[in-house]
Amino acid sequence: MFLLGRTLMKIGEEAMPTEGLPEYSTSVRTVLIVASDILAHPGSAIGEIAARTGLPQSQVSGSVARLREAGSVVTEPDPRDRRRMLVRQAPQASERVSVVRATTIDGALAAALGTDEPEEVAEVTALLETLARRLTPETLARLRSEPS
Repeated sequence: MFLLGRTLMKIGEEAMPTEGLPEYSTSVRTVLIVASDILAHPGSAIGEIAARTGLPQSQVSGSVARLREAGSVVTEPDPRDRRRMLVRQAPQASERVSVVRATTIDGALAAALGTDEPEEVAEVTALLETLARRLTPETLARLRSEPS
């Protein structure tokens, strides 16, 4: 399972459009982990995101800066502690977010499978979509929770 998850992450990273983007110190994977946490926990501080994700605070800060630059998130000072910044999803999807959402995994998946047969790619894509519907971020919460 671990190796499958790692392979799927690498295929997903390969599918991400990067044309015209500068080089960043944060990986696509790290940015996606941070973006997912922000979506699930709007109004969080950098330290809170780091604690939940297990990522170093410097990587979370870099990811937030990258997401802010892309127009995916907005930050604002914490009214209770002006030194802290709270992060939430931007109210409207930026052009970059729209490009990412419109991108398919077909090319990266075909390369990983070593095929140019659209039927094979479609079959595996359908299986991945089934897994994605059934194994959501909430699945992890259930996995980590104590049995009652």
